[in-house]
Amino acid sequence: MSTDHIPFNRPFHVGTEARHIEAAVQSGWISARGDYGRRCESWLEQRIGCARALVTHSCTAALEGAMLLAGVGPDDEVIMPSYTFATTASSVALRGATPVFVDIRPDTLNLDESLVEAAVTERTRAIVPVHYAGVACEMDTIGAIARDRGLTVIEDAAQGILATYKGRPLGSMGDFGALSFHETKNVTCGEGGALLVNDAEAARRAEIVWDKGTNRAEFERGEVDRYTWIEVASSFGLGEVSAAFLWAQLERAREVTELRLEIWNSYHDAFAELEREGRLRRPLVPPDCEHNAHMYFLLLPEPDLRARFIQELAERDIHAVFHYVPLHSSPAGRRVGRVGSGLENTERLSERLVRLPLWAAMPDEAVHRVIEATRDSVNILAR
Repeated sequence: MSTDHIPFNRPFHVGTEARHIEAAVQSGWISARGDYGRRCESWLEQRIGCARALVTHSCTAALEGAMLLAGVGPDDEVIMPSYTFATTASSVALRGATPVFVDIRPDTLNLDESLVEAAVTERTRAIVPVHYAGVACEMDTIGAIARDRGLTVIEDAAQGILATYKGRPLGSMGDFGALSFHETKNVTCGEGGALLVNDAEAARRAEIVWDKGTNRAEFERGEVDRYTWIEVASSFGLGEVSAAFLWAQLERAREVTELRLEIWNSYHDAFAELEREGRLRRPLVPPDCEHNAHMYFLLLPEPDLRARFIQELAERDIHAVFHYVPLHSSPAGRRVGRVGSGLENTERLSERLVRLPLWAAMPDEAVHRVIEATRDSVNILAR
């Protein structure tokens, strides 16, 4: 076993985080709504083209805020994939509504847009497309269904910073969007996120929902002579120290993405022959999507091979991992959710998927070790 462990993820530091954090501390303002928070929000508004971006303490908080803004409540239903993170659904269940689980496409592992309309009922309030691995869902089709049925679209773009669909940034096409800046994401501040508002008329209310249900933002702009409690909401803001860290990362977000793409492409080229031989399947990126190399995953031919494959890599001191347990089969999902379609792809593919180590500035030697270990392990499993 090698003495040089290759972790699944290693948060990337651009080098200016400490300087910005010190500046935030010296400013005397370290709660939310500070200068660094506003810089981050302005950056997101300019790059994504949304009417308003509000940095949050997590992507979970952004999703919960979006559900409040969408008016999701008791007796409502919200359509989403089962193959997603728990808080995509819990943000719905917290409002007293029902997550409705629909199958994923076999190619991109995104919400199967062809199954969405059949899952719509008179109780449906919203659709939540999840852009898996930073590869866009078919947003034109989903958007058309939503318009025809009068539904809200909330993009779960947790993994989607700087990725696009037909030239449009992920998070910019729904009524609302949510980004993640968790330490496993391309751009990070440890724990963080952003609520994206694409309807200019909803921007004012979003500020109120984001800031504990008060109109403090209007007060600070001199638009009212005092601020007060306007509606039931919560505290979603990102503290200024975390925002300072995030600002350092956003300044170099494109560079970080390029570094990740180099590694992603190295993996993709290296495993082409194994895919042609039918020994595994590589990720698919449709031609109208520009992805951000958030993750590199492989699909093994049979579910019982995955644990053995992960163990083979572990014996070479390489940490590979699986991903979501489908929500419809989870304890909470069975209690609060509803199945809205057959889920054959979700069940079949989720048991075969394995993610390889990938982080910005991952050394070439480590990339080559992962490639060789993957090839060796696939050959061992084929015996």
